[in-house]
Amino acid sequence: MQVNTTITVGRRKTAIARAYLKHGNGKFIVNKKEGKDFFRVGSSFEEVLLPFKITNTLGVYDVKVNVNGGGVNGQIGAVQLALARALVRENEENRSILRTNGLMTRDPRMVERKKYGRPKARKRFQFSKR
Repeated sequence: MQVNTTITVGRRKTAIARAYLKHGNGKFIVNKKEGKDFFRVGSSFEEVLLPFKITNTLGVYDVKVNVNGGGVNGQIGAVQLALARALVRENEENRSILRTNGLMTRDPRMVERKKYGRPKARKRFQFSKR
């Protein structure tokens, strides 16, 4: 990577995304695939591009993202956060715009662990009086 590349990390549930942002013509690569090919489910690629649309920088930067862990929604959230952080590093004025749209906050919700003596985290076995 070149010196003028911004590298940021985004996390959501168990997904981790590393985003490499540099000035270019809008190329978007996720895990060595085209962005549209990687995020195929519904309008998920449009969700990923939300930080660029809000800051009017769509097509200004080349993006390379490595994402692993989690499911589709977790990966979308992780990539969104990584891109939002990268745009703030590029231009500090983007922070307020992205924060008002809820893209700068790391979602802390995680899956609760299974407890012993129970079938799941909170579910209990059926109670039998006799």
